[in-house]
Amino acid sequence: MLAAKELTPMDPQLAETTIKTYLNEIRSRLDRAAGISRAADACASAGFHEKGLEVALDMEQLLYEATTLLNAASLINRIARQS
Repeated sequence: MLAAKELTPMDPQLAETTIKTYLNEIRSRLDRAAGISRAADACASAGFHEKGLEVALDMEQLLYEATTLLNAASLINRIARQS
């Protein structure tokens, strides 16, 4: 049987700094994705819907990273509140 381990409280300043950094990174990725989206829309509006979709798919990794960063920031926030 495992003994209960006492957890060290999370430093509130470190949690705040980390969350701010993650939010900044999320904004950066979403800004880049928005630019790609505008390019994809321009392609589609010009009648090149297949090229528009090809361009739009370049957003996939950026959106994945933004979602992962959001999940991490949310988790850190929950842990910090419990400390």
